[in-house]
Order: sequence, then C-alpha cells, then structure tokens
Amino acid sequence: MGFGLIVVGDEILSGRRQDKHFSKVVELLGARGLQLDWAEFVGDDPPRLTATLQRSFAGKDIVFSCGGIGATPDDHTRQCAAAALGLPLVLHPEGRRNIEERIRETAREAGGEPDFAAPDNLQRLKMAEFPQGAELIPNPYNRIAGFTVADHHFVPGFPVMAWPMIAWVLETRYAHLFHASAFEERSLLVFEAAEAALTPLMEALQRDYPGVRVFSLPSVGDDGKRRHIELGVKGEPARVAAAFAAMRSELERRGADIGPV
Repeated sequence: MGFGLIVVGDEILSGRRQDKHFSKVVELLGARGLQLDWAEFVGDDPPRLTATLQRSFAGKDIVFSCGGIGATPDDHTRQCAAAALGLPLVLHPEGRRNIEERIRETAREAGGEPDFAAPDNLQRLKMAEFPQGAELIPNPYNRIAGFTVADHHFVPGFPVMAWPMIAWVLETRYAHLFHASAFEERSLLVFEAAEAALTPLMEALQRDYPGVRVFSLPSVGDDGKRRHIELGVKGEPARVAAAFAAMRSELERRGADIGPV
C-alpha cells in the first residue's frame, strides 16, 4: 500500500494553469511521516480518465484525485469514477442538503428567497451526484463536498478547498499510519565525479544493506556549485546510518572530493 495523486484537468496539461497540488500533497504527507509513491496528470478526456481510474482502483493504494468534480460540461471525474467501478451515479442525500443550504444562503445574501427548481440550482445539485455508496468529504470553504470511494478521495481543483479536505481525510481515516515507519535520508556531494564510476559503490551498498535505497542526483553546475553528484541513502534510520558511514568511508578511501549538501 502506498499513496498516490491524480491531478485532473486540460488546463494543467496545456500550461494555462500551473499545478500546485503535487508539492502540497508531498508536504501534507511528509508532516505526518508519510510519503507520496506516485503521481499522474490526466486531462479531461473521459475514456482516458476512466481507464486511469480503473487501473488505480485495481490497486491497493490510497489515492487523492484533485479536479473535475464540478457540474460543468468539462467536469467528468465523478462520472468517470462511477464508470470505472461499474456503479451508477446517485444523488447523495447529505450532499444535496449541503448544496441546498448553500443555495439558501446565497439567495438570502442577495435579499431574496431560493428557487430550488431554477435550472441553475438544479445544475448545482449535480455536484452531489457520486458513485453509489460514496462517502462525503466536507468542504470547509463552501460546504460543497468531495467524495470517497474505495480508498480514493476526490476533491476540487481549487487549492483553497482541496488542501484542507485532503488534510481532513488524512487525519480522519489514516492517523494510524502517521509516523508508523521510521525513515531517514542522508546524502553528500561528490564533486567532479562521473556517475558511472560511482555505480559499483551504489550497487554494493544496496547489496550489503538490504532495505536501504541508494540515490544519485547529478548536477552540471547550473545551481551555482561545481559539477557534482548528490549521492545518498534512504530508509530505516539505523540501516541508513550504517550505509552512509560505509559510503563516506569508501569515498574517502578513493580520495573523492566530497562535501555537505
């Protein structure tokens, strides 16, 4: 089981809007001792979105999906989630009450009374149509809920709504996972080195320290530093400490030019 993120919207893929969800979800997970395992960006094409969700539902991951749950013609996420699960879309009773209360508030703020039969208000109610059996995710911004089905959590594309909704899901459903696995990452810089020359050391570390993952992040010097490779290890803290000590010792034995990150 891992955590995944799906960001939905043609506007992201075309560059009309810049995605902000990826970095925020990494932050929200990291603050709770969790990490993101994968992310996908998909446009508003229903067959492609349905196929993406079918594949995701078939796994065991906890997935957050941002965007496309409105009721305009370019919003397809609710419908595609239902199609991917082979479920009908149904009007959620509590979701309907939330939207009606929002309609009532808006009308009174304008000095009138709500007309729930008006075409625009009937259209708004579609935002409470979710796959059968879905549960609500409360929206603190305007009470128009997101929904949860099969460990997939669907929220709007607006960060002001999506981020507190994701935090609520984590706190409400997955608090038992917080900081359940100790994790550490340690690295150093190796200057003017070829990645191929470091590969045997990386392979040896992964062989000799099971459960430790080795990483290599080359830089050509465009960050204001000399050309270097950030070489590191990550995993369970005790194993990481031993692997990092062995890595540093071997680099020093070779006379490598090393420094802190």
